[in-house]
Formats: sequence, C-alpha cells, structure tokens
Amino acid sequence: MMQLPKLDERDSVPVYIQLSDHIKREIFRGELVEHSRLPSVRKWAELLGISTTPVEAAYQQLIAEGYVYSEPRRGYRVRAVVEGYHDMLLGKSDIHTAENEKGVNYARTNNKQGQAGSTVVSPDLLSLRPVTNVTYDFHMSHNDFSLFPYMKWQQYANRVWREESKDLLFYGNPQGEWGLRNEIAAYLGQFRGVRCTPGQIVIGAEQHLLMSLLTQTMLRKGGVRSIAVENPGYRLLPGTFRNYGYEIIPISLDSEGINLDELDQADVSLAGVSPSHQFPMGMPMPISRRLALLDWAERSGAYLIEDDYDGEFRYSGRPISSMQGLRENAPVIYMGGFSQVLAPAFCVHYMVLPKELVPHFGEVYRVVLFEQSASRLHQRTLELFMRDGELGKHIRKMRNLYKRKHDLTVQAIQQHFGSQPGMEIKGEQAGFHLVLRLINPNTARNMVATALEGGIRVASADYLWAEGSAPADGKREFIIGFAGIEAENIEPGIAALARVWETFC
Repeated sequence: MMQLPKLDERDSVPVYIQLSDHIKREIFRGELVEHSRLPSVRKWAELLGISTTPVEAAYQQLIAEGYVYSEPRRGYRVRAVVEGYHDMLLGKSDIHTAENEKGVNYARTNNKQGQAGSTVVSPDLLSLRPVTNVTYDFHMSHNDFSLFPYMKWQQYANRVWREESKDLLFYGNPQGEWGLRNEIAAYLGQFRGVRCTPGQIVIGAEQHLLMSLLTQTMLRKGGVRSIAVENPGYRLLPGTFRNYGYEIIPISLDSEGINLDELDQADVSLAGVSPSHQFPMGMPMPISRRLALLDWAERSGAYLIEDDYDGEFRYSGRPISSMQGLRENAPVIYMGGFSQVLAPAFCVHYMVLPKELVPHFGEVYRVVLFEQSASRLHQRTLELFMRDGELGKHIRKMRNLYKRKHDLTVQAIQQHFGSQPGMEIKGEQAGFHLVLRLINPNTARNMVATALEGGIRVASADYLWAEGSAPADGKREFIIGFAGIEAENIEPGIAALARVWETFC
C-alpha cells in the first residue's frame, strides 16, 4: 500500500516536486503497480491538506517524464516501467533542477529586423551560409541576448586575462581546462542527473569536432561500423559518422521516441537519440523507453549517444533528467554544450565518455596529437562564471523569457492556423522551436521560398528526414523558432505567414 508523503513547505524543493518524487519512489518500490489508479487531484489535496495546484503540477510532471498517463473518465494511472531498477530513483537520480540555487543557463540572439517586407541577401553569393535579413525571423537556432550579463562576463574575462595572460597564450590541456571540467561535472550531476568525473569530460569548440573525435575513438575500440539514428533527426550525427565509413541505419519514431522494434533488428554498435526533447519533433522519451534503450545497449554491446542539446529548457514542470544518469556506468556518451545555454560565439561544447572509452580516446590523442580547440580564455571565464552561480541565474531568467515567447508562438499559430484542417503543433513545452504540420498541395520547399519572399524566415523539416522517407501522412512540416525573434513580432509574423501561404495556395 502506498504511503502518504511527508511534505515540507519550508523546504527549498517545491511541494509539487516533493510529491512527484515520492510517487516515483513508490512506483520503483513496487507499491504502485502498472496501470494502477492514482488518487484524484482533489483527493490528494484533501489527504495532504494542500491546494490542488501543486498536486496538478506533480501529475503533469509525472506525465511528462513518462511515469503516469491519464485517460478520460479513468483518471491518472501508472505506466509500465522496465523492472530491475528499483534503486534508480532512491536518492541517486532526484535532481531538483527547477529552483536550485546554482540554477541553469540559456540564451538566444536578438536579430535586428530588416525593413518591413524586404529580404536582403549577402552579396557574397558563394558563402556557405548567406546572410539574409528578414522582417520576421523564425530561425530555429538564433538566441536572445537581451538579458545576457555583458558587464559580469567582461569582469570575469578581465580578471582571468589580468591574472593568467601569459599562461593563456599557450596550448592548454587537449581534453579541456581541468577547472572547467570540474565545474561541468558538478553542474551536470546537480542539474541534469549525469554521473561522471572530470576525467570523463572532453571539451571542444563545436559539435562536429567532438563527434569526429568520438568517431575515431570508436574506431580504435573496434566492433561493428554502423550507427542507428532517429528519423527524422539531427543531420550532424549521421553526416559525421558516414564520413568515417560508418553505415547509417535510419530508425523511425513512434509516440515515445526511437522505435525499439526496428532498433532490435538493426546490427549496429551505436545509436544516437535525443531523449529529453527529440529533435525536431519534440517528444520527451518516457522512463520506460529510456530504460528499455539501456537494456538494448547492454544486451547488444552497443553504446547510446545522448544529445541533450536543450535539456535545461522545459516550460511546464522541471527539466527531465538525463538518460545517462539512470544507471551506474551506463553505456551512454552524453553530448552537451553552451551555445544555446549561453552563446554560440564562446565555442564551448563537451562530451562525457563512459569510463571504458577514456583510454581509447587517449590512444586517438597519442596518434593524432591534436590541441584543444576551445579558447582557454573563454574556458577559464566560464569556469568562474559557473563557480559563482552566475550560470544558474542567467538560465532562470532565460527560461522565463523563452517560456513567454513559446506561449505567444503557440497562441499565434492556434489563432491564425487553427481553422486549417489537419493542423498540428509538435514539440510544445520545451526547447526553442515548434513544428507546424499542415496539409498543403504545394511542396514545403516552395512554401519556404514564398514565405522568404514575403520577408518571413521559416525552415522546412524535409532535410531532417533520411533520403527517400517522409511523413507517412504526407503533411508539410515547418520548424518555427521563437527564441531569437522579438516577442512583439511573433503574432504579426505568424499572421503574415498565414496570409502569404493562403495567397500562395
């Protein structure tokens, strides 16, 4: 029989988190079995002597993390969870990300808007990434820097430069500055539930470089040279491994993430996943699927590459903890960075290797003798920034800002596209973009071009699908980024997009 939790409203951990953590512990202890019905929101409130608000928030958090589901007229019920991991939650994986003192961080760029209705393209026509100024920019990767702590960052940078200038002019540790790796290890353990030491962390200037080092590390280890990737999914992963001779096996998605039945049939040594917020479709992977994935990896002798590109930014409840930390010595390579959390220009990314891969990484270094690619000045500045708790303060501010923009974007899409048959919004409540799905006779490519002619930038999700595959229902999919655009331009921009496409059709 489930025990009533002892809630402490004076605790720094919010009441709804105390309640959701208690229910998770009861699930893993076997006190709450699969499909068993939980007390109603009102019943919990009466039993605990609290309002219904924290109870409702606790249930929504449990639903988001995949522990609970709800059905009309059947109430809240326990989802199936893979057995054998009862110790997973008993004190080791409870991370109270939402209101922790050290916080988490995030930022996106403010794009200056061009003249109304105009599109200006860079005169460098041979540029790999031509610069285009538009009136309404829904770019998926732009940041908002309006709240960036410029003065604070400059103070730390000046301090580092003043005290360490001679040392900073020489090469640093090829694996990254030790002090920053210590801060990252503490940060990941506290806020993302990652279990690691500084010795497992590798810092690099950008994701492709780290992915290339990982590919060479896996080649040193040996084994099957094939990798399973989410379809649709992030192109950098399959593109990098393909260039090193790996066979790429696209695996479709279902409502819970990567399809396990297809994965079981694939002969692969690696699988890339984005469980906290799948890119681009946005679904969080429930706990049962995460544990089943870990089982698959151990059974197959394979590794999982966990891309946690925006795990800190969830706008309903607290961020969902990493898959890497669900089990001691999990066969997971964890990828993260500070481009979206702080700023892309600092060029600080990282990966966390399982302990058994660290010696193979060392072999790669001894053969290649590469140097550290991330600026030592930025690494040392970021170390102090994190150590003094400034990263957490900044993330909390940015989370509130991006939540407001997220909500405005959802409202605008519902207002201006809601009457269109078959319209869907995917990927709500987290990250920095939404996926708008529509029924339209035109190609997505033509629709994007028409929007650009009207001064509106959006992206088609077509390029994220493996060659020869596409959405089964034939809908057009568009990635609507909301982080970089100014809040006051969101509704007019979505309205303009609806008008342009209506005229185009």
